[in-house]
Amino acid sequence: MVYTPEAGRDLPAVAFGHDWLAGVARYSGLLEHLASWGIVAGAPDTERGLAPSVLNLASDLGGTLDIVTGARLGPGNISVDPAKLAVAGHGFGGSAAVFAAAGMAGPAGPSVKSVVAVFPTVTSPAADRPAATLSVPGLILTAPGDPKTLNSNALALSDAWATATLRIVSKAEPRGMVEGRRLTKVVGLPGSHRRTQRSVRALLTGYLLATLCGDKAYGDFADADVKLPGTDPVDAEAEPVTAEQKMVALLK
Repeated sequence: MVYTPEAGRDLPAVAFGHDWLAGVARYSGLLEHLASWGIVAGAPDTERGLAPSVLNLASDLGGTLDIVTGARLGPGNISVDPAKLAVAGHGFGGSAAVFAAAGMAGPAGPSVKSVVAVFPTVTSPAADRPAATLSVPGLILTAPGDPKTLNSNALALSDAWATATLRIVSKAEPRGMVEGRRLTKVVGLPGSHRRTQRSVRALLTGYLLATLCGDKAYGDFADADVKLPGTDPVDAEAEPVTAEQKMVALLK
């Protein structure tokens, strides 16, 4: 699925990866929001089974950028600047975005200008190693207490990725990014959370405008030293979360 502004030349573009068992239709509000701010947003609706491949989704994210930069969009009055590309994703898709960025890096420099991992989750293989090879700006969004859950990979990515900024989204629910009703809610798992969606939309859009377009009006979104509204401060002195702490948190 591809969302675009009505018209525009040399626009920035982002390829967005979905979470586990969530198709791209569950992110239509986010993708439409990006397009309304002048950013072409493409999302591959692949790897939706019970055992998806993070490497395949990463490859599809790269293919999505190839499509939006090379294909005719709309009636021909929309074009994407190949020098203004980013990859992003939620949960499983956030880790896939890291793999995609690492795979697109070449001898002449990276093909993407920035990467965003929204509440990234643990995958096999893990995204930590490719994250350590990235030299492009990155944004990692996590939630209060989320690093202590077994499935979160935010802190490990942050430790490995030297050029990434870690931000904690206030009162966020990581699974609440998926829009609409989900069957998981029937078994007691969190459903759609509008506050989380609004906060992430603002943080993601501002970050892309700053890093892809160089818009100084949104420079604070890419400045790790700036405390943004709707975020909690990161405790730089906090001890690393151990596997035992994650297990205790799971049992509470």
